[in-house]
Amino acid sequence: MNYRHAYHAGNFADVVKHIALARLVEYLKRKDKAFRVIDTHAGIGLYDLSSTEAQKTGEWRDGIGRLLEATLSPAAAPLLAPYIDAVKSVNPDGGLVRYPGSPKIARHLLRKQDRLLAIELHPRDAARLKERFAGDVQARVLELDGWLALGAHVPPKEKRGLVLVDPPFEEGGEFTRLVEGLVKSHRRWPGGIYALWYPIKDRAAVNRFRRSLAESGVPAILDVAFNVRAPSHEPRLDGAGLVVVNPPYIFEQEMRLVLPMLKSVLADDPGAGWTLDWLSPEAATA
Repeated sequence: MNYRHAYHAGNFADVVKHIALARLVEYLKRKDKAFRVIDTHAGIGLYDLSSTEAQKTGEWRDGIGRLLEATLSPAAAPLLAPYIDAVKSVNPDGGLVRYPGSPKIARHLLRKQDRLLAIELHPRDAARLKERFAGDVQARVLELDGWLALGAHVPPKEKRGLVLVDPPFEEGGEFTRLVEGLVKSHRRWPGGIYALWYPIKDRAAVNRFRRSLAESGVPAILDVAFNVRAPSHEPRLDGAGLVVVNPPYIFEQEMRLVLPMLKSVLADDPGAGWTLDWLSPEAATA
């Protein structure tokens, strides 16, 4: 599948992914010590929901559009607050005309001692991303293949942080690259938190991906999967997942509060659902 983000910004997959991202960043902020967020496929950082691309699909209306209009449960509302605040920060006049990508969300949540490294391969997108963070001493943008960054830029000097790997799935072999990239990076920085996004479209490929992760030797792997509908007969983005390595001890508990609420808001049909699975079962008590 081709997941060029301008067409899909703010859709259900973004909502789930970015809520999880915000929760991971908020956890890192519990300690005073600085940390770094490394975004390996950062995109352009901010998306115009009135653009031709966004209007062509209109996917944001069934994603962030629904969420902002929903009445949130008392248990979930505080957990979603950092993410929703990040979305509102790029819409200062109210309404919903822009959607922040992962580097903008991460940067919004950082403290003065924390840093962001945003990596983007496409020259035009990288140039736009550099413009967005021009003059920001806490954010660095590199025009580089994100897969190379997994070996070249870990561990960060802070020795604390999060690596978000969110490839566009424009080419074949992305699932294999995710596993290989994780193994390589984890070998260099076993203590880091890793979040790997993937689409749920080809169910057989997803199952192979999960098996490869389980057999990779990397411990502490939690798989978060969210589906807005039952499996489609034709190729279609039915859901998305986020593999989190070394998740904070409260992350699973938080997702168990958030995901049922998201299902009630974002579901397209009764076949919608979510799962939380430890791919390295022994890590569940780590």
